[in-house]
Amino acid sequence: MNTASYMILAVSQEQLNVFYAFIGGMVVAGALIWAVQLGMRVRDREPAPPKPEEQPHLPDGGAVHEEREVREPEEVPHATQESERLMPYQLHHAASKRCDDQHRKRWLPGSSGAFGSGGPGHV
Repeated sequence: MNTASYMILAVSQEQLNVFYAFIGGMVVAGALIWAVQLGMRVRDREPAPPKPEEQPHLPDGGAVHEEREVREPEEVPHATQESERLMPYQLHHAASKRCDDQHRKRWLPGSSGAFGSGGPGHV
């Protein structure tokens, strides 16, 4: 073989690579088009969104308001003997419980200050 035939083979290999890349791009584009059409068909089968009269509305008694309560930490019960261990059924469900005194403790100005607040601290 002479050098001219090598050049023809090299050019044809480059052309084949471009052709394969083009075919690969066409396959990917076709797959994307198919996926979009499939999604549109699936969405067409879904129920329509609710109409305005089907939307939720306030109850007859009006809006429900939140309830606030003061809570205190629930202590973990101690085992009667040191070798005894606590079982899960002996523990409480929540980490806090309702406090007997439901009056909210307010901050008293001048009674304390936070670190770095510039206040005089405890007086």
